[in-house]
Amino acid sequence: MPSSLAPGSFHPLGATSDGRGVNFALFSEHATAATLCLFDDHGVEERLPVPWRSAYVWHAYAPGVRPGQRYGWRVHGPFAPREGHRFNPNKLLVDPYARALDGAFDPRGPVYATTRSPAITVDDRDDAASKPKGVVVDDAFEWGSDCPPRVPWRDTVVYEAHVRGFTKRHPGVPEALRGTYLGLASEAAIAHLKSLGITTLELMPVHEHIDEPALSLAGRTNYWGYNTLGFFAPARRFATAGGDAVREFKEMVRRLHAAGIEVVLDVVYNHSCEGDASGPIVSLRGIDNRVYYRLDPLDRSRYIDYTGCGNTLDAAHPQVLKLVTDSLRYWVNEMHVDGFRFDLAPALARGTAGEIEHVSAFFAVVHQDPVLSRIKLIAEPWDAGHDGYQVGNFPVLWSEWNGHFRDTVRAFWRGERQAVGDLGTRLTGSSDLFADDGRLPQASVNLVTAHDGFTLRDLVSYRDKHNEDNGEHNRDGLSDNVSQNCGVEGETSEPSILSRRGTVARSLLSTLMLAQGVPMLEMGDELWRSQRGNNNPYCQDSELTWVDWDLDDGARAMLEHVRALAALRRDHPVFRRRDFLGKRDLTWLRPGGGEMTTADWEQPPFAALAYRLEGGAGDRSFVVLMNGEAAPVTFTLPPGAWAVVLDTTTKPSLGDLAPAALIVGGSALVLLASVSPGSP
Repeated sequence: MPSSLAPGSFHPLGATSDGRGVNFALFSEHATAATLCLFDDHGVEERLPVPWRSAYVWHAYAPGVRPGQRYGWRVHGPFAPREGHRFNPNKLLVDPYARALDGAFDPRGPVYATTRSPAITVDDRDDAASKPKGVVVDDAFEWGSDCPPRVPWRDTVVYEAHVRGFTKRHPGVPEALRGTYLGLASEAAIAHLKSLGITTLELMPVHEHIDEPALSLAGRTNYWGYNTLGFFAPARRFATAGGDAVREFKEMVRRLHAAGIEVVLDVVYNHSCEGDASGPIVSLRGIDNRVYYRLDPLDRSRYIDYTGCGNTLDAAHPQVLKLVTDSLRYWVNEMHVDGFRFDLAPALARGTAGEIEHVSAFFAVVHQDPVLSRIKLIAEPWDAGHDGYQVGNFPVLWSEWNGHFRDTVRAFWRGERQAVGDLGTRLTGSSDLFADDGRLPQASVNLVTAHDGFTLRDLVSYRDKHNEDNGEHNRDGLSDNVSQNCGVEGETSEPSILSRRGTVARSLLSTLMLAQGVPMLEMGDELWRSQRGNNNPYCQDSELTWVDWDLDDGARAMLEHVRALAALRRDHPVFRRRDFLGKRDLTWLRPGGGEMTTADWEQPPFAALAYRLEGGAGDRSFVVLMNGEAAPVTFTLPPGAWAVVLDTTTKPSLGDLAPAALIVGGSALVLLASVSPGSP
């Protein structure tokens, strides 16, 4: 370790190796001093005061330090919570720009800024043994001919997956690779994704995180990972035993790109792992609490929480904005990812007074950035604050998880007739949400399930959530899931109920894949995966959340159905139009024949709907018949010859010529294709 430091540079932030030494730089506007802490292989710490500060950045160059060096910071300043300051140099802090971490967070250690017994006082105990350390990284990697697939939005099919859960039980993945980045990039995993027509893999959080102390002390883990500690560091839990997480993540991306599959990361920049005022001091809180977090202006000891997680990062502050955008560019430039899904995205768009700003600094920076403006940007368009539901209100370049699509489609297939009026708009790309701001149908990321909520199988098997195993007395998770149990709550062996559940599930998936916009499939839905009614298994790292690859007849039938839908969407551009449909492209039909009237939309006699899509040059025309009623409904077909391509009560592809009046079974969707005279 070095015995002396040189001034170095205030840019770039973090730890940067040049082969001869490492430059360290840490932003803290309100600190009075900063100490760089280097750790040897035995955990022995060397503390090196850093006297140089430029533009609020404490910086130093350590000659002789090499990649692999473990380090942290101790930051000095006032401990005055009511003024927003929580400095405590007795606490080792993780560099927010660290590109890798080593060591574990131990909530049983003295990791809090204050003690609580017998009175609240500053805790002067050292906690280095209980904290992760940053690791200096060598960025060198042989990318070869790696090239981003750059799949056009209109051709995109998203698959949301958890790195560990997807392959943990996969028999075709070598055992040592199961549940890892390399397992996700294995031949067996990629072959499955390709068979589903997946173009874009959306990974649940891969940033380093820590488990909430209460969760950890209860013997549970934050399996999902929405509790970020390191915005630049790939999670070690997804590396192989003894493996290098940075290198293995890059290898995963390289292999997926070679297969033509994009990688999109679910990122959590709305809050950090430090929780509310009673939470631990791990990184940002001790570096400069007043800069990084939104605080109550009347009492800065209190955090403003728009996330439901105890704190909210203040993206209105230039340094926080820089942290977020530097992180995003790092993952694109150095890790070669293709886009991001932003968790609780409205929290990033809130101004200094907490209001949603549709021309916020964050949106403006992303819009003009030469790197970020060219990738896939997906918003989860709601947060937990006031006016937090912002579906349809994001700017150009952005796509959004369409919660209206999810809820309307679920309601229709539950037989709710009032859903018919909204369903037509959802099936055609939600022009009411996206057409007025320069966006196209591809701004709508359509979904019927996601990690947050029921799986597809549970959506048609449970009316109520069953989250007792989470240890919160079933109080966590949404209570209204717009779900149905088809007559029995939970698992059953009754053939009629199993048949109905399969039909409803296939109808939901068919609606998703045939609608205009970008479809998103949830991991394992194609394999008929269940979480036994748990709609919030964020703390369940077990077979409950791992995909089961031991397929029974029901799972194989569902897999066959999804593959058939993917082929239909791929082979027929009419289902993935670039622009919103016009009057010449689409005709809405009543079940009894003829075009829909205003009365049919406003007061439909059935939860039933049909429409004709004109194929145009090079494609067939199609008719979609949708019966959300439990009983069969007869549909009068438009003139012409129509072949049955899909019937969700039976096998995926039939090919029979349809009669002029076709009976569609309860909760079923039927797809018909035009047949030219003399054609098969």
